[in-house]
Amino acid sequence: MLIVNYVAVAFVAVYLAELGFFLWMERLNRKHLEAAGDNLPRCFEGVIDRETLVRSNAYTLARSRLATAHKTVSDLILLALILSGAVVGLDRVSGHLGLGDPWSGLAFFLLLAAIFWVLDLPWDYYSTFVLEERFGFNKSDLKTWLTDKAKGAAISAVLLAVLILPVLWMVKAFPQYWWLCAFAVVSLVQLALVVLYPILIAPLFNKFAPLQDAALAEKVEALIRSVGLRAQGVFQMDAGRRSGHSNAYFTGIGRTKRVVLFDTLLKTHTHEEILGVLAHELGHFKLKHVVKSFLLSQAVLFVGLYLTYLVMNWNLFPETFGFDPARFPVSLFFIGVFGQRVGFVFKPLFAGLSRRFETEADVFAMRLQNNPGPLVAALKRLVAENLANLNPHPLYVWFNYSHPPVHERIHHLEVEAEGLSGLGKRQSGAYA
Repeated sequence: MLIVNYVAVAFVAVYLAELGFFLWMERLNRKHLEAAGDNLPRCFEGVIDRETLVRSNAYTLARSRLATAHKTVSDLILLALILSGAVVGLDRVSGHLGLGDPWSGLAFFLLLAAIFWVLDLPWDYYSTFVLEERFGFNKSDLKTWLTDKAKGAAISAVLLAVLILPVLWMVKAFPQYWWLCAFAVVSLVQLALVVLYPILIAPLFNKFAPLQDAALAEKVEALIRSVGLRAQGVFQMDAGRRSGHSNAYFTGIGRTKRVVLFDTLLKTHTHEEILGVLAHELGHFKLKHVVKSFLLSQAVLFVGLYLTYLVMNWNLFPETFGFDPARFPVSLFFIGVFGQRVGFVFKPLFAGLSRRFETEADVFAMRLQNNPGPLVAALKRLVAENLANLNPHPLYVWFNYSHPPVHERIHHLEVEAEGLSGLGKRQSGAYA
């Protein structure tokens, strides 16, 4: 039974504050777009016409409204489940299944995951078959969508078991140091996923084949060798079976490292543009952005698990929400929800670091190709094809964007190119 005290008030206040801030930010960004939506950044003149600009604005507004409705409904449902005692009731149900520890704890998390998986289905269906369909991006059919959802649910359940079962066992075996053991387990699982994703998980959803364009494959391999990297192959992915969006990425480490190009990218971009995008991705690897991001995530995980251990010793949530303090899975759930809501204040720090990495990778690509042109042309085409927001609110960018707005990226590349050109001229003059 819920006890109304300072913990309950703080929990609800933080929960609703995070939701309210999200809604305010989305509305701020929509209002800004509606006011400035007719403004076309200079760098897109001749690339994006009036019709494309109007469709881009409409797509951004539609996605924002959907995100607003989805989060509002989902968050309020979860809050209702918490305050009504339904979450604690699910724990009692899992405890009466006769599974014993740690299996009853896993059953609790699986029940919660199943509830929200079902609740999210209508939203995902609407996003795919209504919103994305309306703007010409959806290429999937109902069978493919249902199969993907089922596969995703199965993989999530397996990963949840792999993570939760050892942690619940460690709580019993090492009550003072379970958080440290849990950190080791979660870190190893995350590392294993990076290695295994390209060869075990990704092929469950898409088909990967060697790059059919022999000339492009030769250029790609030469570009990779030029920076001292070795990949286990260059693959094209049948992304066009599901969506019209385009992309390219590096994945895996060690023997599973590979280059993946969307077939949609191959159909719409020139070789030089594709190489520009690839050079950007190579920049992330050469500048060790992947390693730095992984280490930062591990530091956050370490601190988060330690704080979870400290909070659990206070029995604040069991007393407030009416469950047995010995029920570690429920405590972990409540602390996780509260921590996620509090943690949103740090989002700009991580977003800012990500934008810095993206800028560094852009500059690396420009210098690798000794020309900003290929990447700039690719970015312009990607913006037009994906109907990206050309006029985001600066505060929204600061808080949410993992990449700088494309017009800022292009401007930065042009400034960097002018700087390099000026340096080259001065050096040439010194030897004249």
